[in-house]
Amino acid sequence: MKSCAAVIGAGVIGTGWICRFVLHGWDVKVFDQAADTVAQVEPTLNRARQALAALYRDKLPAEGQLLFVDSIADAVTGVDWVQESIPETLALKRDLYTQIARQLPADVPLASSTSGFKPSDLAADLDCASQLLVCHPFNPVYLLPAVEVVAGRQSLPTLAGHCAEILRGVGMQPLVLQTEIDAHIADRLMEALWREALWLIADGVATTQDIDEVMRHSFGLRWAQMGLFETYRLAGGEAGMHHFLEQFGPALAWPWSRLTDVPAMDQALIEK
Repeated sequence: MKSCAAVIGAGVIGTGWICRFVLHGWDVKVFDQAADTVAQVEPTLNRARQALAALYRDKLPAEGQLLFVDSIADAVTGVDWVQESIPETLALKRDLYTQIARQLPADVPLASSTSGFKPSDLAADLDCASQLLVCHPFNPVYLLPAVEVVAGRQSLPTLAGHCAEILRGVGMQPLVLQTEIDAHIADRLMEALWREALWLIADGVATTQDIDEVMRHSFGLRWAQMGLFETYRLAGGEAGMHHFLEQFGPALAWPWSRLTDVPAMDQALIEK
């Protein structure tokens, strides 16, 4: 029997999840209150069919069936996974979980795509707290394999590992966080880089094109093959990370970055 996922919210991220599941053989039930949901999903699914197939040496499984439903109850009935991808409003998400919990069996994972909220904040005092966790993907979800898997204080101890296995089955590369934290891992790293880039623009050091070019033609190429720490370990030569930190560690104390300072988002910076 095919597995079936419910995707609640068919915006950019939700639609990416739809494509990811359908193209890896899962049936998917979609609920979104927007009137143009079908018109938004189908073109993206067509693009994903072409793009995803080009990444695989072996054939993808037979596609799952896609069904658009008219209620949350219809969406979550008889499914093996629920993926919530509605707007980043805590009260809105918690209200949705309350509705889902009335229909969802206790052994079905309820995953949120949130990029910022901790699962314990999402699940506080809800009946479905033990089955709720964060599975935060990256856009486009149907192409980028990384997904941050974050369990909360009330999550079942085995939930994160179980969900990671399911996600591997649809071609994803799950990263199970050791502890929950606001904005998880990747968005915190990206925000630090984003903040520094905004200062370079605000201070007249570089244009947006300059910054994008230096990223694309230098460390962006490296990071696509090696992570941050592996890059620095190799930069240390045969002595590895020890030598690198001895040589370049003192530079961390130099005033090279603005750290947590944020430039004023005034009209002049926005126009730049």
